[in-house]
Amino acid sequence: MASTSRTRTGRGRGRGRGSGSSSLPPPPSTLPLIIEEFFIVVYEDPLVKKELPKKFADYLDGKEPAKVYLRAADCGPRLWTVEVLFDGQGRMYLDKGWEKFAIAHGVDFGCFVHFKYEGDDVLTVKVFDGTMCRRYYYSDDEDTDDESDDDVKPCIHPL
Repeated sequence: MASTSRTRTGRGRGRGRGSGSSSLPPPPSTLPLIIEEFFIVVYEDPLVKKELPKKFADYLDGKEPAKVYLRAADCGPRLWTVEVLFDGQGRMYLDKGWEKFAIAHGVDFGCFVHFKYEGDDVLTVKVFDGTMCRRYYYSDDEDTDDESDDDVKPCIHPL
């Protein structure tokens, strides 16, 4: 008659790792919430205010900026000043100034707009067209503050 208790040694195919400390990271629910990158897809009029993800607004809770500065990736040092609206229900919108940025960077219906939060209220932006291909731009505009500039100076698509 076979014994019903088994003693295993070595590496088996059982569940778990046995006793000892695990080198696995803690589960996601115990990690601090850090939202550095997110995207929006433009389904509506590209020139009206744009809602940012609620998780990003939650991340800024308690330090809601009155404005942010958008910097197009690979488009020189220019920062586009955009006013921010919070609706009191946890939603955050890019408002005044977004229209100029959107026109200058060809944001249109179906565009995928990627944002990376750099801190100090600066967001680096990459625009992808409706085919999900990234638009690359360059600019010879050395002005880094558009406060006094009422004209939209577009970045230039090299293709």
